[in-house]
Amino acid sequence: MSDALLSPVLDEDGAPFWEYAARGELRVQACAACGELRFPPRPCCPHCHSFDSSWQRMSGRGRIWSYVVPHPPLLPAYAEQAPYNAVVVELADAPRIRLAGNVVAAADAPLNSVDPARLRIGAGVKVAFVRLDDITVPRWLLERT
Repeated sequence: MSDALLSPVLDEDGAPFWEYAARGELRVQACAACGELRFPPRPCCPHCHSFDSSWQRMSGRGRIWSYVVPHPPLLPAYAEQAPYNAVVVELADAPRIRLAGNVVAAADAPLNSVDPARLRIGAGVKVAFVRLDDITVPRWLLERT
């Protein structure tokens, strides 16, 4: 992956997440028995222990639950993109679900395209998808500019 540098781990449980992302959809695994949402994806519901699941479409909106601007970058390959952010986003329609990612100025913008001073805990974000080499990944855009 040229731009993302760290590639997502693709496994059987998470494969549908990436397939939906390639279509521009943010979906979260849901238990078909009790309806509880879960992320990261896994074969068994931690609430009722059912192995039946489906994928529920999310609105793609959330808020910054936490963030960090690594100083210096933790991995040498990221040095050119510093200062960049790493965020944890709490989904608006599933507050117990949190996804890691980056806030960028546009889906295909570099990781350092948003001034870290603009980031705030609780700031509204919306998902945007970008194709990087052979996988489509979600990134986050600030809702208010």
